[in-house]
Amino acid sequence: MGTAKSRPWVAIPTFLIVQAVLACWWAAFYPGLFSRDSVLYLSHTVVGPWVSDHSVLYDALLSLSFTKTGDLGAVTFAQTTAMAAALTYLAQSLKALGAPRLPTTLVAMLMPLAPPVGAFSVTLWKDVPFTICVIAIAGVCARIAARRAVTVPTLVGLVLLFTALGLFRANGFLVVGVAVLALLVIVTTMRVRLLLAGTFAAALPLVLTNFVFPQFGIMAPAKTYVYHTAFGDIAVAYRDRPELFDERDKALMASVAPLTRWWDGGTCHTINPLIWRKDFSWQQADAHASELLDLWKRLLISQPAMIIDTRLCRGAIAWRPVQDEYAVGGMTYRFSRRPNADTYVGPNKVPDFPGRWVFSLRPRSWELNQAAEPWLTGSLAPQYDWVLWRGALWSYVSYLAVALGALARRNRYVLGVAAVVAGQQLAVLANISAQDFRYMASPIFVGVLLVPLLVGSVGRLAVASVRGAGRALRRRPPEPSPTQSVPAPGPAAPAPDDPSATEPTESDAPTEPIPAIPPSTSPSDSDAPSTTEAATSGPDTHASEPGEADAPGREGERE
Repeated sequence: MGTAKSRPWVAIPTFLIVQAVLACWWAAFYPGLFSRDSVLYLSHTVVGPWVSDHSVLYDALLSLSFTKTGDLGAVTFAQTTAMAAALTYLAQSLKALGAPRLPTTLVAMLMPLAPPVGAFSVTLWKDVPFTICVIAIAGVCARIAARRAVTVPTLVGLVLLFTALGLFRANGFLVVGVAVLALLVIVTTMRVRLLLAGTFAAALPLVLTNFVFPQFGIMAPAKTYVYHTAFGDIAVAYRDRPELFDERDKALMASVAPLTRWWDGGTCHTINPLIWRKDFSWQQADAHASELLDLWKRLLISQPAMIIDTRLCRGAIAWRPVQDEYAVGGMTYRFSRRPNADTYVGPNKVPDFPGRWVFSLRPRSWELNQAAEPWLTGSLAPQYDWVLWRGALWSYVSYLAVALGALARRNRYVLGVAAVVAGQQLAVLANISAQDFRYMASPIFVGVLLVPLLVGSVGRLAVASVRGAGRALRRRPPEPSPTQSVPAPGPAAPAPDDPSATEPTESDAPTEPIPAIPPSTSPSDSDAPSTTEAATSGPDTHASEPGEADAPGREGERE
């Protein structure tokens, strides 16, 4: 950690390589890939009225680029630079935490070659800066884990990035809420400050959208845009359980769209067949939004299991690793590959506006385009969907990586790296409109960069287990061999007052013959020890007499 702090230039090669690869994607698909939403981001800022249905901040960036440069390439190039910086920062933070340095660096350098990273980074979606912020938040949490403490600079960084999440996506405040709650469980310092910072970051975008922006002529989001997932729940309920709706309910629904539209739009995987059709009136839906919401609440209270099942089905992009190829709207949406915006504008579509030609493919390098086109098209094959385009799989990889990392390093703060991933997964699961890859793009980015930490942690735990087993075997006493004889226990020692203790028995007879007493020595001499003294003499007395320690008979007596 100290090395990375004193030598910040070590990250520069990684950043430059990632930036160079992403710049090739930018040149191949200039000014960037786009969809209907992309055209809508700019159109309302040109022809008015300016609304906050999407991201006011991102719409403002597009408008600024359009008015100042006459094109949108500046926005997508800025996205490539920010993405390169975020990936480099997360890689460096994970290395400071203890991830293998070389594998982590190689993964970061190779990631932009993959279409989910390269093509996504040059797409005109608000989800791109949102994803960049999520990657940076994971990097900040990795720095916290490396220090095992929340510092003031990291807290300030979290506040800024959490606030940006809410400014780039309407459900950003849900992601912030879940991530902050997870961090509060993990960290042990500055919890109150972290809670206050998270509350501020989650509330600020809501306050700006509903109270501040209208003061500058930016209208609040349309009610249909806010409640469109609830309308989708009603459509699914009407298709599956039509007996739940009385004539009054049907009249209310018919005032917004024909009942056949509600029936056809009643697929649980997406709301697109309902609200994005010509016979669905957004104006009438806005006018009757409160009544439709009351109908949804009644269904939620009377049939909670049905509403929950619908939300789980529509949120499959968050938890299911594979797409449903046989259900309407069950396949993963990746990109819209249209060459221009002509089919997006017109009556009952996006309002036309001067300069919409900017939404047209104009590669800066046709050679790069010819190389990138088949590479991107090939990655869209169904057999690669689960690993390239589904964030659910990489969410689970992220959780496994941080769990093993925390266990291997005995550092609970490692779990915080995946807090923002959990926040995004649960937010998408609770409220999302379709099976779009972009809604769960950030778990893919974070999860892939956590793979070296995962592998390193597995190796570290394996080595620790082997060493622990070896130490346990060395400490274990040796067991006697089955063929080895075990000596029988000796006789119990006699009591001190037992007279027989001083009388020799046959078993005490020496195994060797006792030398004869010299004629000059009488058995009655007072210097000769008595039988009692000989039997009761301690081992030290016998050991002091020369030659007696080697006598087997005497050895048996001492024993």
